[in-house]
Amino acid sequence: MRPKKQEATKSGDLFRARLDQIINLKHELAQLAGAIDWDWIDGEIAPLYSEKGRPGIETRFAIGLLLLKHIYGLSDEGVCERWVYDPYFQHFTGEEFFQHAFPHERSDLSHWRKRLGDKLELLLAESLRVAHASGALRTRDLARVTVDTTVQPKNITFPTDAKLLHASIKGLNRLAQKHGVRLRQSYIRIAKRAAMMAGRYAHAKQFNRHRRQLRLLRTRLGRLIRDIRRKIGGQEHIAAAFEVPLARASQIRSQQQRQRGWKLYSFHAPETECIGKGKASAPYEFGVKASIVTTNARAPGGLFVLHAKSLPGNPYDGHTLRDVIDDTQKLTGCKIERAYVDKGYRGHDAQNPGRVFISGQKRGLFGAIKRELRRRSAIEPVIGHMKTEGHLGRCYLKGRAGDAANTILTAVGYNFRRILAWLRDLLRKILIAILRDFVIRSELNPAC
Repeated sequence: MRPKKQEATKSGDLFRARLDQIINLKHELAQLAGAIDWDWIDGEIAPLYSEKGRPGIETRFAIGLLLLKHIYGLSDEGVCERWVYDPYFQHFTGEEFFQHAFPHERSDLSHWRKRLGDKLELLLAESLRVAHASGALRTRDLARVTVDTTVQPKNITFPTDAKLLHASIKGLNRLAQKHGVRLRQSYIRIAKRAAMMAGRYAHAKQFNRHRRQLRLLRTRLGRLIRDIRRKIGGQEHIAAAFEVPLARASQIRSQQQRQRGWKLYSFHAPETECIGKGKASAPYEFGVKASIVTTNARAPGGLFVLHAKSLPGNPYDGHTLRDVIDDTQKLTGCKIERAYVDKGYRGHDAQNPGRVFISGQKRGLFGAIKRELRRRSAIEPVIGHMKTEGHLGRCYLKGRAGDAANTILTAVGYNFRRILAWLRDLLRKILIAILRDFVIRSELNPAC
């Protein structure tokens, strides 16, 4: 059921302190809380609620926590812990009085991310609206954009055959213990030692011994798979729980290091893809490709992210440009006049190819277009900030839906960080102007 609307009493309490009496209302986070249209967000999310059941958590509280998490680069546990002792966080989420305990569960953030799904884009649209209303972003900045892709790494270690085989054995044992399946032998101790020795032999370039340990792991994993299938035969409710894990384990057991085609790179995150970067520092990254669109010219508040989207399946960059431009225009409500891309977009499928300019292009470049193309590389530090200060550097969320949510929310957090910096700088300029005016008046009238 939809939560009741939170209403401020605007009255004092003998036993509790009002937040507007504790905090500085000119602080940038307090100003940002007043600039966001919480009622519009609540109205957009309303169709996601059921008509029955108990009232849910207040929309402003849940959305505010998600925004704070990605603005400050915190974990779910970290933002809940900081909320307890930070009055600015409590004011941002709509609290009227200072609270001494967190009123909900940490897992509510996970439920809300799943509930929002595709609606997360409205938070990105709201960040752009707030930036425009505060003067940090101009309308003319939306017409010329820069598009690039990057890799959002998954929370996995570098996959090797020994690691994957060991992880499969551990995963199947955990599942068997959970469902009460009594195994003939677990192979946990043997697999742990074999995986450790395989790594040591590979490091020492003793590859015959290394392959011997891999054969041992594959043999034990095969025995475990056959043992589980014998034990769960005829038990449909347990067989359904084991169907996907057994399929993953069989795939990991059969795949080879240099085989072509689809491979599994993680037992617990099968959606992980191997994406070649072609860089000396990182030849390959394991995660999902993500598309980022930013303004080309520097707006008064800096560069803003206009669109962010995960691209599962590792598609060719040029084949994604048409959809990315369409989605950006729908999100901003402004037609894109020029798009600047790197050489990875050669052979793109954009609707107006004459308005897409590729790095290194010589024909048709003059004046403003030539200057704007030189600014194409300015998107690289934006992606770097999203990875270091946000959560684009490693995705801890589960599945394809988690990849998509993490990409959008990281872009939202980046935009709000730019807005906070703009509000902070604006307040500083106002205070300097007031102080300068006061000093000038004092010099003109020394008697005062």
